[in-house]
Amino acid sequence: MTQPPPILSLADAFADAAEPANFPETVLRFRNSRWASHVGLDQLSREEWIEHFARFTPLPANLPQPLAMRYHGHQFGVYNPELGDGRGFLFAQLQDEDGRWLDLGTKGSGQTKYSRQGDGRLTLKGGVREVLAAQYLEAHGVKTSKPFSLIETGEQLTRGDEPSPTRSAVLVRLSHSHIRFGSFQRAAYNEDREALARLVRHCAEVYYPDVADEDITVMAPALLEKVTRETARMIAGWMTIGFVHGVMNTDNFNITGESFDYGPWRFLPYSDPNFTAAYFDQQGLYRFGRQPTQGLWALQQLAGTLTLIADAEPLTDALKTFEAAYQRAFARHTLALFGLKDGTSLQDDLVFLQTLYGWMTETAAAWPQVFFDWFGGRLSKPRAEKSPLASRYEEEKFAAVRDGLYAREPERPDRLNHPYFQRERPVSLLYDEVEALWDPIAEKDDWSAFETKLDDIEAARTALDLGDSAV
Repeated sequence: MTQPPPILSLADAFADAAEPANFPETVLRFRNSRWASHVGLDQLSREEWIEHFARFTPLPANLPQPLAMRYHGHQFGVYNPELGDGRGFLFAQLQDEDGRWLDLGTKGSGQTKYSRQGDGRLTLKGGVREVLAAQYLEAHGVKTSKPFSLIETGEQLTRGDEPSPTRSAVLVRLSHSHIRFGSFQRAAYNEDREALARLVRHCAEVYYPDVADEDITVMAPALLEKVTRETARMIAGWMTIGFVHGVMNTDNFNITGESFDYGPWRFLPYSDPNFTAAYFDQQGLYRFGRQPTQGLWALQQLAGTLTLIADAEPLTDALKTFEAAYQRAFARHTLALFGLKDGTSLQDDLVFLQTLYGWMTETAAAWPQVFFDWFGGRLSKPRAEKSPLASRYEEEKFAAVRDGLYAREPERPDRLNHPYFQRERPVSLLYDEVEALWDPIAEKDDWSAFETKLDDIEAARTALDLGDSAV
């Protein structure tokens, strides 16, 4: 028997019904068939897909109407109580083959009561960029929402930060949860202890059932610890792949620790702790090297909300798990990207990582190329000798990095037989590359370069075979 979407038990206090926009055109530009199969939607025809993900006709036995979530948040350190889903909503909740609840949320689906002066729309370029970023992160084992559908909608939008008018789209993303830290902040701001307790219980029972407890003072810290560990894991993934999110506001964190809401993101061409993705982040608050600190700060704001229903000491203890969780995930993910097993101890691995990333920063070696060249460690010595970075690897300053790579055993070395590793260069998403993908779309409606890039990302995903880490 199909279970009702669990969000319905919270909707009265945390969401408002929303009406989708009526778009003049519906041209399908991206469909995630692989993840559609995980949630039983792979059999939809093209017309049915557009009906559900552009016109938002409800899925059978699902939400009768989209829900715009209510939340607050810190934006660049300043608390804003005037937020909420302003150009998106929760459209549906589905269960995958393992019975886990997954959410289908939108971006660019029209105005809601939280749109303020916004038009509730998404530029097509913004949608294209989100598809690329999320697909790339998933391919490299980073926790992220999945781009599920991108449909061009035929409207012309005016935007101050790009040439206008520009084309429009509606995006649907699949994630484990649509619930943001900001939902907790809103309940705390209103001093609504009952609503806050309901939210904690909902998140525990639906997403972390092993911490569900009758005693809310026990359950709240246990939930916080789960969220802390998952958030640490997400940010460790960003740091290992050289990803800069750009806008780490508290309303851009969710309770299952998945990257989402990609705006001015960038991938580093080389290691630079001070690299900032957003031109409007004048103080570098969300710069690359500060992302772990900012993630912990966001978790501290979440913990602050829970002091209304739980004691401070166990909440503080839950936050203390961040550093160890981050270090473990950072070490494991780095070694996974090299196709290597762990060393003799976590401390030994962290010393090696300090040597590795120190060398990368000092030499400005191309970030994705280094990981690609040395996948499999010593087994890839012949490949590395043919790399564009081969001369760097011959320098004395690389010796300590080489020793660290050679000291660790390859993990599943058969992956090196994949055609992806016969290339000279890895797939990458540097700023100029992304702009080059957009130009033929904007000028000639030519999507071939975009589709080729997605094929290359898929090749990386199957070659690395790091698993579906987000949900």
